Amino acid sequence: MKSYHLSELSQAEVNSLKARPRIDFSSIFDMVRPIVDDVRSRGDAAVKDYTARFDKVDLDKLIENVAELPDPELDSGVKEAFDVAYDNIFAFHAAQKSAENNVENMKGVKCKRVARSIASVGLYVPGGTAVLPSTALMLSIPAQIAGCKTVVLATPPGQDGSICKEVLYCAKKAGVTNILKAGGAQAIAAMAWGTKSCPKVEKIFGPGNQYVTAAKMILQNSEAMISIDMPAGPSEVLVIADKHANPVHIAADLLSQAEHGPDSQVVLVIAGDGVDLRAIEEEISKQCQSLPRGEFASKALSHSFTVFARDMVENAGSVFLGPWTPESVGDYASGTNHVLPTYGYARMYGGVSLDSFMKYMTVQSLTEEGLRKLGPYVEAMAEVEGLEAHKRAVTLRLQDIEARQVPMV
Repeated sequence: MKSYHLSELSQAEVNSLKARPRIDFSSIFDMVRPIVDDVRSRGDAAVKDYTARFDKVDLDKLIENVAELPDPELDSGVKEAFDVAYDNIFAFHAAQKSAENNVENMKGVKCKRVARSIASVGLYVPGGTAVLPSTALMLSIPAQIAGCKTVVLATPPGQDGSICKEVLYCAKKAGVTNILKAGGAQAIAAMAWGTKSCPKVEKIFGPGNQYVTAAKMILQNSEAMISIDMPAGPSEVLVIADKHANPVHIAADLLSQAEHGPDSQVVLVIAGDGVDLRAIEEEISKQCQSLPRGEFASKALSHSFTVFARDMVENAGSVFLGPWTPESVGDYASGTNHVLPTYGYARMYGGVSLDSFMKYMTVQSLTEEGLRKLGPYVEAMAEVEGLEAHKRAVTLRLQDIEARQVPMV
């Protein structure tokens, strides 16, 4: 990993350092758009064809009704781990429920905001080089708490067409209604457009590779009329180390994200004097060589770097404080959500939360007194904007009030 001293860099060099490894989305869009359009046209048949081409799996059935599937058998230790994670994630997200507030802005003018769950949501759980049942929990639990009626979980099937048993366990525990046995852009398109067997959803969540991300971005601006959780790029982490940091722990935290894939990026920030960088670098090399996914991690490290700096972080999807808080606890079981903005999007997006599965309506209610007090101001503003019908909607009501208050002779 290259090293830089922030104080010695020009602003242009700092901006260059902050730029992520470039993703050529224009060429990826050109590859993904035909898949999205084909799924819209041919539905299930197209999804099956792409699954056979990309995943080498021939499927007879794309969609499974989760309630009809038998409970998977898991090792007791594995089951306990997922149960603990479920409880913590549920507790943290349930605490995000907000009370309904009624505000009387002026006498007779009451306003409130009402929460409603998004009726149907799609959850993407990657497969490919690693199965991620933890993502099934991170996405399905807040959907369960929100009360989403239709929850479709898409995940690539195994070579025999089966569903990963750990993913199935998490899906059943957290109230998923349907599992789509497909991955990639074709799965995103199936959930967005809806097919004969796959319910159409209104919002799609979840991490994925560049093709999944491209499909989400294309479809949120299409006639499919869906929204997405956030745009995102490859996995990344920034670790801040001072002189008290343990090189073994620092190396492990950096590699925990580098192993996701060759396009991941990790950054080490050295804060203050007395940090043994050589020891950290040696530990990174040692641990990387012993990782099953060390080749991925090594490629990610090739475009990662170390910065000597005193400025602290202003934007982050999630923060892990102290020597006993490895990034892994947030990935799995502390309770926070691991579906987070990357690729610089933390400047304007937060991670997935209970609110991500909700929509909010504002409600206002006026009494006669309220309209008499507020109405003239609305009339004046509507007249300034030249919107006579807006003004008239108030004026006619005020005239009715006045007419009923005039005593009959």
